[in-house]
Amino acid sequence: MTSLEQRLAALTGDRLRGMRRGLEKESLRAQPDGRLALTPHPAALGSALTHPHITTDYSESQLELITGVHDSVESCLAELTEVHQYTVRSLRAQGDEMMWASSMPCGLPPDETIPIGRYGSSNVGRAKSVYRMGLAHRYGRRMQTISGIHYNWSLPGVDNDGYFALIRNFRRHAFLLLTLFGASPSLCSTFVEGRQHELQKLGDTGTLYMPHGTSLRMGRLGYQSEAQATLAVSYNGLEGYAASLHDALTRPWPAYEAVGIRNPGGDYNQLATTLLQIENEFYGTIRPKRVIYPGERPLHALRERGVEYIEVRLMDLNPFEPIGIGASTLRFLDVFLLHCLLSDSPPDTPAEIHELAHNQHLTAARGREPGLHLMRQGQSVPLMQWGAELLEQLGPIAALLDQAHGGNEHALAVALAQAHLQNPDQLPSARVLQTMHKHHGDSFVAFARAQSRVTHQHLLGLPWATKQQARFEAMAAKSVDDQRAIEAADSMPFEIYRQEYTSPHRLGRPQPQAAKAVTA
Repeated sequence: MTSLEQRLAALTGDRLRGMRRGLEKESLRAQPDGRLALTPHPAALGSALTHPHITTDYSESQLELITGVHDSVESCLAELTEVHQYTVRSLRAQGDEMMWASSMPCGLPPDETIPIGRYGSSNVGRAKSVYRMGLAHRYGRRMQTISGIHYNWSLPGVDNDGYFALIRNFRRHAFLLLTLFGASPSLCSTFVEGRQHELQKLGDTGTLYMPHGTSLRMGRLGYQSEAQATLAVSYNGLEGYAASLHDALTRPWPAYEAVGIRNPGGDYNQLATTLLQIENEFYGTIRPKRVIYPGERPLHALRERGVEYIEVRLMDLNPFEPIGIGASTLRFLDVFLLHCLLSDSPPDTPAEIHELAHNQHLTAARGREPGLHLMRQGQSVPLMQWGAELLEQLGPIAALLDQAHGGNEHALAVALAQAHLQNPDQLPSARVLQTMHKHHGDSFVAFARAQSRVTHQHLLGLPWATKQQARFEAMAAKSVDDQRAIEAADSMPFEIYRQEYTSPHRLGRPQPQAAKAVTA
């Protein structure tokens, strides 16, 4: 037996049924003409600071819908659907805005007029807005309007080393997810105005694209910066990872020092002048996570209590799915993540980290290109061959999950992925370009606007009970009360709060190990 087969054989049904997952889904609010909505976060959705399921991400115009923790794919998607239903009903009651169905943004106004998220007058609320102002200075506001869907995942009995082994393999094999599920091969030209890019023009529609692109969101046009390019974070263990992050959070960066904490008028430019303002600014395809206490820094939580779950961050919104993702995709992710966890996972090296960045950018821009090769341990290998090898290895894992849950849904999810890889025209990124060409005159905005309308109407047409409406209205009202209570309880001046929150001692440090007794 291989080591993968041995580890698989040791997995019990109870442990597999203990798998937990949750979703965080971002979507811009758009006007009927396909341009960004510039209105405040709708009052009916409650407080973006304190609502447990409806908040904003970077922009005031960028909704983020969040589920709780679920023991099944079905219940997770059911909750996300319900949150969507309340959200679109609230948008309809307010006017004619809709949730944008694509990861790449709708028509954007000049950079400086894209609204930054607002969270009220409390110190914690102000800090969230100042952090976003810092992102605007560092990367520009347009780059922050990209939307994705994050998958939070855990399995009982996995320790820190197990989660980091999973993360290393995930990064090695992430090209497969970008190929299978990438759905952003095109964009509106307003997104790259004034920026250098390699995109090709598609007709006279203001659309730019890559003919074989899969996920432009995860490529060179996505969350990239010269500063972050200097980070070669290793995932060989919690201590090394934490040390890398600690360095980035405490190392002054000259370009950001030039921006300064405040402008001459006294308004805040950013939370800190270090390479990263806070942990969330570190953009990766996957993150080790831990639920934090109020006011606690995420790095401190990881150091003190270890990894609790991982967050998969590279999934595009699927514009053909009403809530951006479907059950088959989640089941595939469950199988894929188990494979990453159970397979041998040698330590990463600086050379491999460089290789993985190369593979990610190449797959994002050209993943469906016939004959495309990636790098694997210094050797050139066809993407399609490597992908087929991985999919073959997923079969036994899918069978075990089906055995634990009943049915054959996981095997079907893997079979569907195999069929799509063998026929790349069936991949979401190819379907986007085909539909744009066939029905929307090669216009990205026209396509995404039409898909947004279809999903909006679909969600409005689903059954909705008076009790559901009342429950969400009560949740929104409570969130507003909770925000007021936080604001009323504040006593510390914001500048003292900022200095305290960003101080290095809040990041925690590994405890020195006690010296082992030496026996003669």
